[in-house]
Amino acid sequence: MITEKYEVKGMTCSHCVNAVSTEVSAIPGVTEVAVDLASGQITVNSTGPLDVQALRNAVDEAGYELVTP
Repeated sequence: MITEKYEVKGMTCSHCVNAVSTEVSAIPGVTEVAVDLASGQITVNSTGPLDVQALRNAVDEAGYELVTP
């Protein structure tokens, strides 16, 4: 299992957390998503390396911006 942390810009409430969690969880291989609203970070556990473009697209679909990588 691989654990990666990413910064997401624009999250301000629990709805934001739910939207990001739902979209990122739908990426193939993702097993768990934890969102820290205070820091704007998400921690993603996956079965293998994540496709960063897929992650960027999922965060964008939720209405937010992936800052890293």
